[in-house]
Amino acid sequence: MTRIVHVAAAVLIDSAGFVLVQQRPEGKSLAGLWEFPGGKLEPGEAPETALVRELHEELGIAITPAQLRPLTFVSHAYREFHLVMTVWLCRAWRGEPLGFIDQPVQWCTLEELTALPMPPADRPVLAVLARMLAPSD
Repeated sequence: MTRIVHVAAAVLIDSAGFVLVQQRPEGKSLAGLWEFPGGKLEPGEAPETALVRELHEELGIAITPAQLRPLTFVSHAYREFHLVMTVWLCRAWRGEPLGFIDQPVQWCTLEELTALPMPPADRPVLAVLARMLAPSD
């Protein structure tokens, strides 16, 4: 039976429209790839609560569940497990995002994001962002 891993990820977009990604650390699976920040849900933990915790631990920023908006979800089969990832939009937070756990961060345009090496589960989020950030006619 395939193990299912539930994670929550945030698409942090600043006032200029740049999106934050962080690099997976050495020693972890998919090391060196760029991903949206977030992490695994603890047993019984809601995705929003997990993101509040993870973004504080990983980036040193403070958010509240009310600052998160559902964006999309991804279901992706990796060889070792099946990932179910809820993805949330966040445009406001307190503090400056810093990579605390040996995870560099960078702010990117959508075009720059598409050129980065990313985990397969993060790639579908780019299409959602492209639709969301496209100039309206």
